[in-house]
Amino acid sequence: MGKFRYLAALVLSAASCGFAHAQSYPSKPVKIVVPFAAGGTTDILARMLAQRMTTDLGQPVVVENKPGAGATVGAEYVARSPADGYTLLMAAAHHTIAQNVYAKLTYNIGKDLAPVGIIAMVPNVIVVNAAVPAKTIQELIALAKAQPGKLNYGSAGAGTAHHMFGEMFKLRSGTDIVHIPYKGSAPAVTDLVAGQVQIMFDTVTSALPQIKAGKTRALAVTTAKRSSALPDVPSLAETVMPGFDAGTWFGIMAPTGTPPDVIQKINAQIVKMVNAPEVRKQFQEIGAEPIGDTPAEMGAQIQAELVAYGELARKINLKVD
Repeated sequence: MGKFRYLAALVLSAASCGFAHAQSYPSKPVKIVVPFAAGGTTDILARMLAQRMTTDLGQPVVVENKPGAGATVGAEYVARSPADGYTLLMAAAHHTIAQNVYAKLTYNIGKDLAPVGIIAMVPNVIVVNAAVPAKTIQELIALAKAQPGKLNYGSAGAGTAHHMFGEMFKLRSGTDIVHIPYKGSAPAVTDLVAGQVQIMFDTVTSALPQIKAGKTRALAVTTAKRSSALPDVPSLAETVMPGFDAGTWFGIMAPTGTPPDVIQKINAQIVKMVNAPEVRKQFQEIGAEPIGDTPAEMGAQIQAELVAYGELARKINLKVD
């Protein structure tokens, strides 16, 4: 009986400590690491969340950009940070791809980072510089076939979703276009507008301002359904590539070992944000689909993508040294 009372006391003590931790978090500034340069979709969504967390939690939540190596530099930094909830990663589908194509990663997204919640899913859109003569996706494919190796496509980095979708497009269309990696969507878009690259497989959120300004032209979206922000732009699936359906999710991860109560508190902030009517309206305007799932659901999404993108990377022989 004495032993039982001792074990019960330990359980109650642990529970009360967890409750106290949740009650006190955050007691100092929180950092959200964006593994890309400022200005892209990852950065935009991170700053939206940071602003709301700052207001709701009463502590500054700041965004720090750590671009490089297809989003893996920032991810490694967070994976090696203290597991206390004060250093978070704005993760994306890029990370499940990178896990399969980078030969020398020093962290593992499935082991070293804990899922917190997906904020949104964003379709990717094939955009071209306004000077490119192709007005449709069919015309772009014909142009690329007529000029093998002459057209370039920019990406947010080697091993990112932009890169993967570009290689999938090349395989399905039988074209030869050259990949040019950047440290995020924003610098790639700058060069797209300037004509240094001719094509991008960018997220709708990042691409939209230049499309609306007439500086780039949208030819097709990569998801099976059209984007709410670009209703007149057809999908690859309905035009030249039946069954093509790929988009990019964005969400928060924390170092593995972060207290579950802290993860739940951050998740509650994500859910609150994506369910706010003004945010849902803003998401629709920028082409983002609000998600707000649970840590377990995000974890299942990541595990499924690790398998699927692993098989795809092997099929198209996509590797990054």
